[in-house]
Amino acid sequence: MKDISIYFSPLARSEEQNTLKIGGSILRHTEVGFPEITKGGVAILYVPEFRGDLEMKGKEIQPESFRSYLYQLFLGSEWNMPLYDLGDILPGNDLNDTYFAVAQVVAELVKKKVVPIVIGGSQDLTIALYKGYEKLEQTINLCCVDHKLDLGDPESEPHSDGFVSQLLLQRPCYLFNHANIGLQAPFASKAEFDLFDKLYFDICRLGEFNADFKKAEPHLRNSDILSVDFRSLRASELLNVNYNSPNGFYADQMCQITKYAGISDKLTSFGIFNYMPEKNAGTTSYMVAQMIWYFMDGVAQRKGDFPIGSKKEYLKFTVHLEEIKEELIFYKSNRSERWWMEVPYPPKQGVKYERHHLVPCDREDYELAMKSEIPNLWWKTYQKLG
Repeated sequence: MKDISIYFSPLARSEEQNTLKIGGSILRHTEVGFPEITKGGVAILYVPEFRGDLEMKGKEIQPESFRSYLYQLFLGSEWNMPLYDLGDILPGNDLNDTYFAVAQVVAELVKKKVVPIVIGGSQDLTIALYKGYEKLEQTINLCCVDHKLDLGDPESEPHSDGFVSQLLLQRPCYLFNHANIGLQAPFASKAEFDLFDKLYFDICRLGEFNADFKKAEPHLRNSDILSVDFRSLRASELLNVNYNSPNGFYADQMCQITKYAGISDKLTSFGIFNYMPEKNAGTTSYMVAQMIWYFMDGVAQRKGDFPIGSKKEYLKFTVHLEEIKEELIFYKSNRSERWWMEVPYPPKQGVKYERHHLVPCDREDYELAMKSEIPNLWWKTYQKLG
């Protein structure tokens, strides 16, 4: 593993001695030294980089205070995994220097099967998470919990509300799918909706989420990176002058999202962005701490049931659709009762062997197929595989 300690500033020593709490058990980067990172577990890092946030220009950035709340929380009952706090990545001379540092750290942690929990900073730091996977030459799925689509102008510099187009411009482009959870329609233009449709990307609007949380779960289970815009929470949940949206997620809903994201076997990095600490520590930082706790609790409860290799432990359902002359194959896990759908690669000349792509779905997709309807998820995935 490359030396990533060069990107971090150490933390002050902790007084917490209770090993039943996070503060007494987490391996921390202090002036004594950088923790030795073994395989597995999660690692927290804070990136106080706000140059990509147009709203923060000229504002004073307060020191983070989420750690003081996080360290006082008790360990979960099933947390048999290493916990690391690597410290703070100091912003570079320019924004790209910070992206580079975060990307290096993410790549090394993912290679060690350690899940980085990146607390930022403006949401354009999602680009840095993506660049970490570029170094691994790995195709990725991105999921954003956000009230906006954040496409932005590809001709402009990346910023917190406009970074997705920058990912699409990367060559080679490793982004296979992008899903948005929590979109509020007044914050998206028709052109953005049209582009999402054209790219076969997924949207679970806030209203759909409120009606049925399960609409979001397959998107979380299908993602490698989860990027949460803290501004997608209701302002009434935070009591912080930096947040003013009357609509958005409730605090318990956001913790549900992070818990389900943690449970996902596929998800390998998690970012909470647009976190603006209060002048006096309070609700905002406590909320970040609880989101981290629920995510770590999810990681500790992973089922390891993504259906790769032998599928003997899965129920297989086959539905023949006459309209497209295809058999739709579904798998249901006996361990978690979660569903997956098999989507074939479109036929190509000279390719002898038929290949399939497994995509997380829910029971509703199977029920649609039973009614001789093509699930939207199947069709969009098929188009992207072409």
